[in-house]
Amino acid sequence: MEFTAPYTSPLGAMTLACDGERLTGLWFDRQKHFALMLDAVNEPRPDLQVLVDTRRWLDIYFSGKEPEFTPPFRLKVTPFRAAVCRMLLSIPYGETTTYGALAQRFAQENGLSHFSAQAVAGAVAHNPISLIIPCHRVVGADGSLTGYAAGLGIKEQLLQLEANGIQRI
Repeated sequence: MEFTAPYTSPLGAMTLACDGERLTGLWFDRQKHFALMLDAVNEPRPDLQVLVDTRRWLDIYFSGKEPEFTPPFRLKVTPFRAAVCRMLLSIPYGETTTYGALAQRFAQENGLSHFSAQAVAGAVAHNPISLIIPCHRVVGADGSLTGYAAGLGIKEQLLQLEANGIQRI
């Protein structure tokens, strides 16, 4: 069973999900792939510590600061998607990278001569823990904003939020 809690961000309603101890999902409501990995049986439990901690992380983040902690999370994804999520976690706050750069890194880390940027983009699009795993920091090869499950407008606002002041709290 999974447990859920709502969160109202400045950019819209969000849903948090956990297994009781670790975060398993964080989505903007109505985004593509919304709650894709959420179990059919879930119960509202906003009082669970991991959900309280996640809301605190989000409050800090949306105040324009970089949180100094990460709520514990568990990815319920394929090994490839998990590898892409680990790469996303290495993108510094306030910075961006490209799908191509991630594909090149994946190839290097796995002893391959080349890897598809489109495959990486597909994994990025299915990130189940938005913001904390910063898929919004991935842009097109020319720096353009491309693909974001919650919409390009939200992606642009998230990048602007991070660019306006890199502060740690």
